Amino acid sequence: MQEHHVVVVGGGFGGLQLVHGLEGAPVRITLIDRRNHHLFQPLLYQVATTALATSEIAWPIRHLYRDRKEVTTLLAEVTGVDRAARTVHLNTGETIRFDTLVLATGARHAYFGHDEWERSAPGLKTLEDATTIRRRLLRAFERAELATSEEERQALLTFVIIGAGPTGVEMAGMIAELAHKALPAEFRNVDTRKTRVLLVEAGPRVLPVFTEDLSAYAKEALEKLGVEVLLGTPVTACSDEGVTVGETHYPCRTVVWAAGVQASPAAKWLNAAADRAGRAIVGPQLNLEDDPDIFVIGDTAAVNQENGKPVPGIAPAAKQQGAYVAKVIKARLDGKPFPSPFRYSHQGNLATIGKRAAVIDFGRFKLKGVLAWWIWGLAHIYFLIGTRSRLAVAWSWLWIYLSGQHSARLITQKETLKDEA
Repeated sequence: MQEHHVVVVGGGFGGLQLVHGLEGAPVRITLIDRRNHHLFQPLLYQVATTALATSEIAWPIRHLYRDRKEVTTLLAEVTGVDRAARTVHLNTGETIRFDTLVLATGARHAYFGHDEWERSAPGLKTLEDATTIRRRLLRAFERAELATSEEERQALLTFVIIGAGPTGVEMAGMIAELAHKALPAEFRNVDTRKTRVLLVEAGPRVLPVFTEDLSAYAKEALEKLGVEVLLGTPVTACSDEGVTVGETHYPCRTVVWAAGVQASPAAKWLNAAADRAGRAIVGPQLNLEDDPDIFVIGDTAAVNQENGKPVPGIAPAAKQQGAYVAKVIKARLDGKPFPSPFRYSHQGNLATIGKRAAVIDFGRFKLKGVLAWWIWGLAHIYFLIGTRSRLAVAWSWLWIYLSGQHSARLITQKETLKDEA
């Protein structure tokens, strides 16, 4: 009898947790990803802001499963799914047959109908995004050192982050600390302490998923770092020359988009029902209602909690869904009763503001300040893969904490979205 073939598309948190959960099951697994590495996205902003190197938060997928002989890893991009033929189509022209298919393809940036803004305001989802932002950030200071007009120099020293969720808040705090504390002694023609960091949020407060008191603390902590927080007005225009917030134009040369995401095209591949964000609508066992052998998990799945609110698009949610689907698949193969419907367990929210402040909301337990920052750091180190990565990140953070210096300030690679001056 041929082994049951499980095809997993996506090597993020959900996909890897699923493969981990299927260890020992009588299955053959093919894991497909368009990149050869698993990325710890919660720390991606630290690569973009020169605190960490790329190798400290990413690991080759193939290496992770070197001892799992039943797991085959393919570096390819999925272009479609033929549900009737039970095949996945790859950009290489090949097709992969499956008995069970799990799509864990994540999300991408959403510009709310203004996709042309991406050229000037890249988002932060991949290592390529992070190195692009890091390059623009560091080059802005270098170009300011060479600028001959005060107007151009100030535009180069103005950085705008659009969106005040955790990524936007963390980015703004790190850029402010880099400019105001780490760089001043290194430049001769420009005072980096005059850098403006603007955090723009269309809603009424930063970190809207946190309680109002923690949100207020985060705003105050950002302002102490020199960040200008602009609330209640959306961005109406964005170009290489600057950003317009409402009717006010801010000349700047570096913009980061942290305002929204949309699902991968998984729902379109499946010709399945989707919500407004493009996420595939799944049943209580995270599979399609009309095709129980096809599962969708993570950011590309529309899953509601018991209170009717959507499950948030964060790493713990994806990991819980991956672990749950592994249980469902094993129960089917063993002829056992299926697990009860998926139930998301919220483990809390964390966000850091610079190198000495953070906010933590674990429901009844809430914390802010330096102690929260240490807890945030320990939690993230714990979830990294491998002792080497944990030690490397811990050392990088300790060095920044003690010296104020960022160790990954390298301008590498070429600009990918626009011509470089």
